[in-house]
Amino acid sequence: MFQDLSEIILLSVQVSGIALLISTIIGIPVGILIGLSRFIGRGLVTALLYTGMGFPPVVIGLFVYLLLSRNGYLGGLNLPFVPDLFTPGAMIIAQSIIAFPLVAGFTMAAVMSVDPQLKMQVLALGATKRQAALAILREARIGVFVAVVAGFGSIISEVGAVMLVGGNIEGRTRVMTTAIVLETRKGNFDLALSLGIILLAITFLANLVILRLQGRSAHV
Repeated sequence: MFQDLSEIILLSVQVSGIALLISTIIGIPVGILIGLSRFIGRGLVTALLYTGMGFPPVVIGLFVYLLLSRNGYLGGLNLPFVPDLFTPGAMIIAQSIIAFPLVAGFTMAAVMSVDPQLKMQVLALGATKRQAALAILREARIGVFVAVVAGFGSIISEVGAVMLVGGNIEGRTRVMTTAIVLETRKGNFDLALSLGIILLAITFLANLVILRLQGRSAHV
């Protein structure tokens, strides 16, 4: 039981960690760009981003499933960098898509909350636009970190999308959330309860970090 438990936890952390890294690398620059730039269609892009923050994860899982299936747009191309269905790679893609709008949206909000006069002051002192953007990002750093933690909390506890694209295969794609569902159905309540407690502890710690950072931000 301990070996099964440790393998499930390790895979959960690996999949969610890689997905969070991908969504962070893409989401933070996108959030900064939208927050600092003024362009035609910015309102539409912002609305789409906020919509993505509340998009049902199971629908995203269905989208990825159709995309990677043999009859899908990518699945039939046999490209080396496109993962197959029912693999950790497919789960990473789904979780990355789920986390991206959260990371980008919260980053955008954090950047927009910075005093607009700061950018003008930095530029007036001779800084380049890139240096001004870095100065704003430094001021918004706590909000950006909150965005990353929120993204992690959303994907580590997600079940619908990873169940669709991962298949909940023992030893290959079984993560904590899908294992809880399966073990409960099988009547293995000890293992399901153990996984549930661990998952609750992880999500609690993520939310605790957000609350502490928000409190620290309020006193800065």
